[in-house]
Amino acid sequence: MKRTVVVAPDSYKGTARAVEVAESIAAGWRSVRPDDDVRCVPMADGGEGTLEAFERAHPGAQRMPVAVSGPDDRRVDAYWLLLPDIGTGGTGVVELAGTSGITLLHRLLPLEAHTVGFGQAVRAALAAGVDRLVLAIGGSASTDGGAGFLTALGARLLDHDGRPVQPGNAGLAEIAQVDLGPLLPLPPRGAVVLSDVTNPLVGRRGAVAVFGPQKGIETGLERRAESALAHFAELLGEATGADPNAAGAGAAGGTGFALSAWGATTASGAAAVADELGLAAHLGVADVVITGEGSYDAQSEAGKVPSLVRDLAHSARAVRPGALVPVSVALVAGRFGAAPRGFDHALELAALAGGVDAATSDPLRWLHEAGRRLASSPL
Repeated sequence: MKRTVVVAPDSYKGTARAVEVAESIAAGWRSVRPDDDVRCVPMADGGEGTLEAFERAHPGAQRMPVAVSGPDDRRVDAYWLLLPDIGTGGTGVVELAGTSGITLLHRLLPLEAHTVGFGQAVRAALAAGVDRLVLAIGGSASTDGGAGFLTALGARLLDHDGRPVQPGNAGLAEIAQVDLGPLLPLPPRGAVVLSDVTNPLVGRRGAVAVFGPQKGIETGLERRAESALAHFAELLGEATGADPNAAGAGAAGGTGFALSAWGATTASGAAAVADELGLAAHLGVADVVITGEGSYDAQSEAGKVPSLVRDLAHSARAVRPGALVPVSVALVAGRFGAAPRGFDHALELAALAGGVDAATSDPLRWLHEAGRRLASSPL
């Protein structure tokens, strides 16, 4: 019997783009069941791949090239996406991962990396006349509290001598004055931040404690980085009323806090992308749904792509003549850092390939193999 299969994975961070993941799994499935209706719906959660997901959902979208200062000051040739909303100035979609992301670094810079480039891209979108912004903030390289973003939009962060402080977390401790007078305002229809991180800015669940190690903040640096971030939070909070303890303030090394101080609102990244892609409509006719990400771990159940797709699929169910049939949902992950929950089938590429290194060195091969195996299984 012919099946409708929806392949809706996230990217495998730093290894394979969501589009590549979906197409490789789909090709593996078709190698066994060539007559099935296999639909690729690459997903994202506000990090890497968000621009591509929005671009696929909006055929009239335009890539707008922009050169920015990367997280280590090197030039980065990036782009933002212009969505031509009828009767408006359009929506600008800007991705932090492509402008100030960790994959842009040659080596980690725990105290020096910054978000200036992200702010420069947002400034370019505002200059182009967009009247709404969608800001995807996953994949940050820094823990600068979004200070670089604010300075790129005109804010002045000054030391006791009235001089601009250096970019990055290292400069936050030197701030004596926050001047937001020159800061560009929000566009008329506002800005929405795509993020599934609910951590506060500081404390044991804050940006430094939870996400600092992946950005290079190791033993001996935590106290310094946390103190600098807390100092910045106090000054910016006094100037704007932004709450460093609010859920999501710690997203993207504290960029979530700076964005809330600017006046932006927050939406669930994966859910917002799913809405843009019309994922629910695809799931409503699916017999099999395949999702995945590079590393399935404890955080995956907190609104990440696999758990969102699984839950939407279970809610949708596929209607077939004479019966209501539950959708079968499969997970394909590079590695399992936690036991998969709620999936009918789960495959780990590291296990298929005989190790993590083998899987990451040729991910598309093993994604194809995963698709082939799933097509051969009794899903």
